[in-house]
Amino acid sequence: MAIRSHMLPRLLLAAPLPGRLARLSRRTAASMSSAPAPMGHQGPPLSLRGVVFDMDGTLTVPVIDFPAMYREVLGGDAAYAAARAAGGGSVDILHCIESWAPDEQRRAYEVIARFEQEGLDRLQIMPGASELCGFLDTKQIRRGLITRNVKSAVDLFHQRFGMMFSPALSREFRPYKPDPAPLLHICSTWDIPPNEVIMVGDSLKDDVVCGKRAGAFTCLLDETGRYGPHDSLPEDIRPDFTVSSLSEVFSVLEEHFGLAPVASESRI
Repeated sequence: MAIRSHMLPRLLLAAPLPGRLARLSRRTAASMSSAPAPMGHQGPPLSLRGVVFDMDGTLTVPVIDFPAMYREVLGGDAAYAAARAAGGGSVDILHCIESWAPDEQRRAYEVIARFEQEGLDRLQIMPGASELCGFLDTKQIRRGLITRNVKSAVDLFHQRFGMMFSPALSREFRPYKPDPAPLLHICSTWDIPPNEVIMVGDSLKDDVVCGKRAGAFTCLLDETGRYGPHDSLPEDIRPDFTVSSLSEVFSVLEEHFGLAPVASESRI
């Protein structure tokens, strides 16, 4: 498994954060100055006390046809191609919609809601997710969730599969991924610095960027190898680890981290 030569992520916040998040950011920067050396060192393993997951395509099997959704929202193939070109090959549909007139936004969200509902009707747990969550529970490692899907989808996921994540932030939490705010909010709630947390997801532009901007470790789930060797990726979207299945996350955690459990009296 390819690993970055300078593993400790940096805090890349674009603007000051208020209140507790600002204090957490300052504490994170201070703690990282004395953090363990990069992978390959002979010292103690890195501390890990929390894992934050993406939902769609990470904890659940990808079933939503996003290109079809984007084409319908944007108004056809030409508009979709233009949006992809403007986004460097990817489309942030929620960001596109933000600048539209209210009537256009309403129509767009109706289309998105229809595609998301179709996805919920076929919701399946990702192979290895239950086992990984059980492993984290035995180690008393916290589990959180950040998704750009709606809260009702998160609620259904919890109800259908019986795996609870706390906090579990949907797109109703603003700003959403790839902004680091939701991940920093989870770290603040846990009272754990981001450099003792890893973000696991299947999107470079959303999950990896969110994790890196927050100062957390990042693990990309790339089942099909669509992203290619991550050593060739630009620094701002290069994950610390890449796996092809959730089962491989076990090896990442056990080989590279000292799993430091949160004291039982401080858990929520």
